[in-house]
Amino acid sequence: MKKDIHPNYRQVVFQDLSSDFKFLSRSTAQTSETIVWEDGNTYPVLKVEVSSASHPFYTGKKVFIAAAGRVEKFNRKYGKN
Repeated sequence: MKKDIHPNYRQVVFQDLSSDFKFLSRSTAQTSETIVWEDGNTYPVLKVEVSSASHPFYTGKKVFIAAAGRVEKFNRKYGKN
């Protein structure tokens, strides 16, 4: 492998801003902020808007649109003759 062409792959703490959920993973994302993690070590922190803790699909708070009402409205408007 060529030297000095690959980004620095390191441990990073991802912090979900909407739920204050944090998890430690690895990333090449660059950030200047740091945080002290549960193990006492200091890691760079990358703040994200959505994670598995706040995404509607993973939290079970997904809103389903009432498709039945739309079908009935269509049938009334264009009616089956």
